[in-house]
Amino acid sequence: MTLAHPDHPFLRTAVDLAVANVADGGGPFGALIVRDGEVVATGQNRVTRDLDPTAHAEVTAIRRACTVLDDFSLAGCTLYTSCEPCPLCLAAALWARVDRVVYAADRDDAARGGFDDRAFYELFASDRATWPTPVDLVGVAESFDPFHAWLSKDDRTHY
Repeated sequence: MTLAHPDHPFLRTAVDLAVANVADGGGPFGALIVRDGEVVATGQNRVTRDLDPTAHAEVTAIRRACTVLDDFSLAGCTLYTSCEPCPLCLAAALWARVDRVVYAADRDDAARGGFDDRAFYELFASDRATWPTPVDLVGVAESFDPFHAWLSKDDRTHY
């Protein structure tokens, strides 16, 4: 007899959100932010509905959770998602400082479903000179001015 894993109910919710999103015309991804066993916020992939390439399920859930909790830090929270986060979503989770990321399907499942993020993972591991989109540093004398302004601000919010 296999015992149910404590993450299963939250993962099932993420999967259910993803399936429902497909029925509503969205992408097959769902996510939720949980703190102390309670769902803080959910998100579904809204890329095509909102015409926003950053509106992935995880990012949407993170945005909503930050609004609910009135904080840019989601320390103490877990991100549950229907699929392994792409580099964008993983970076968002790291910036949000979630304690943990848990996913149901992996990148190979996503690739079989028509969403192959491996190209991005491979791109980030390669020399920028080989990237199809140039990402160029072109400094100006004032390049550090925003950081100087930030460091000079006594009442800045540290993060």
